Amino acid sequence: MDPFATLGIAPTYRVDLAAVEKRHRDLSRALHPDKYVGASPSERRAALAKAVEVNEAWRIVRDPIRRAEALLALAGVANGEGLEPKADPEFLMEMLEQREALSEAKRARDLDAVRRMAAAMGESSRDVERVLSEGFARGEVGLLAGKLGELRFYRRFLDEVSAIEDELVA
Repeated sequence: MDPFATLGIAPTYRVDLAAVEKRHRDLSRALHPDKYVGASPSERRAALAKAVEVNEAWRIVRDPIRRAEALLALAGVANGEGLEPKADPEFLMEMLEQREALSEAKRARDLDAVRRMAAAMGESSRDVERVLSEGFARGEVGLLAGKLGELRFYRRFLDEVSAIEDELVA
């Protein structure tokens, strides 16, 4: 499925999420089951299938990682967890050090340190998203799989931070 075609938007990394969300809502309203009460069973099934497709397209487009994966797939680049090129050893060492520091902050129950790390990692994540956006805009698709891998590392780190914050605040 091409989520961009499903939503009727241009296949680009830089999207106006508010406008795409509005488009999603409009399509969802048009495909709502109440609109097909008097329709034939096959028309109801087709509308339901299309509604499911629209919802999945919205989930893909609003997520920076899934949006990049969709764009790479449209360009014919195999992608997905584990398919990106080998990560830079220096980057991997940095991530290992950051994870160790996060574990230490968790053990020490140092919420301020956890939040500082989250802020720094969030900034790094946004930097990678900018690189992806610019790279897709320039058509440098083949070079972006590695950056997508970095973004996945940042996302996992931030997910872990969120879980730690929940634990420490509770």
